[in-house]
Amino acid sequence: MINILFAALTERWEQYETPLRAALEATGLAYCLGTDLPAEEVDYIIYAPNSTVQDFSIFPNLKAVLNLWAGVEAVVNNPTLTVPLARMVDEHGLTQGMVEWVTGHVMRHHLGMDAHINNPDRIWDDTPPPLSKDRPVTILGLGVLGQACAKALTNLGFPVTGWSRSAKDILGIRALHGDDGLTQALRDAQILVLLLPNTSATTNIMNAERLALLAPGAFLVNPGRGPLIDDDALLAALDSGQIGHATLDVFRVEPLPQDHAFWTHPRVTVTPHIASCTRPDTAAHAIADNIARSEAGAPMLHLVDRDAGY
Repeated sequence: MINILFAALTERWEQYETPLRAALEATGLAYCLGTDLPAEEVDYIIYAPNSTVQDFSIFPNLKAVLNLWAGVEAVVNNPTLTVPLARMVDEHGLTQGMVEWVTGHVMRHHLGMDAHINNPDRIWDDTPPPLSKDRPVTILGLGVLGQACAKALTNLGFPVTGWSRSAKDILGIRALHGDDGLTQALRDAQILVLLLPNTSATTNIMNAERLALLAPGAFLVNPGRGPLIDDDALLAALDSGQIGHATLDVFRVEPLPQDHAFWTHPRVTVTPHIASCTRPDTAAHAIADNIARSEAGAPMLHLVDRDAGY
């Protein structure tokens, strides 16, 4: 019998209990799942970093923690967490949601749809948009989400350049890395998608200097992490026209404060952190399958590199 503690907000338990039980039963494991188990009996924790569980040292027999979120910055540096930490990777829910959101907003900016949707002066401008082959797109971050979005955009005909901290070889994608690669990836990109994790190395990675490398009037799409962008530098670039429009789904403070300049800026679209959400019905299978791997003695999937922070 394995004991699995679900440590998240109450409403999450209501959403996850039924699909988790179904997914665990499908693995054939004998299990006990609950929100209030004796600490000394807990083998695994299904975890949201905003839960009341913050001290992992009270679980002497803990084997691993399985994060409900893709981002792990709120837990990875917890000094009491010494067991393996798995981030959420769910290609049928979380990944698909990100691909759809990113593709939709890239296409929106590529086609210039805003000018037709919001046209109170009834301007008849029959200038056609460029074809996708003439619109270079850069994606910063080539993890699971970044690669999936890069492949989707490549399939639509966009020339996609990706950048990551370390070298990667991805069929059909121009993949760059390192400081020189970052400059090269940004230079003259007309659409930039940010899908990097939030670490000390990525905070304010899009500062004034790097925003200036993009093609004049470039579009910026950020469903990654709020701290990737220097907010003041972005507002200045929007005001100057260096950035034509920014579509932002994530922010340094969430919910975005009512008095933040992003809300009222005419060249900013705010979406409320909805680009990629964990869906209980599919995420439950990812969690159960990873626990089953661990119990079978196989390496768990999607383990976090503590040194890298993701």
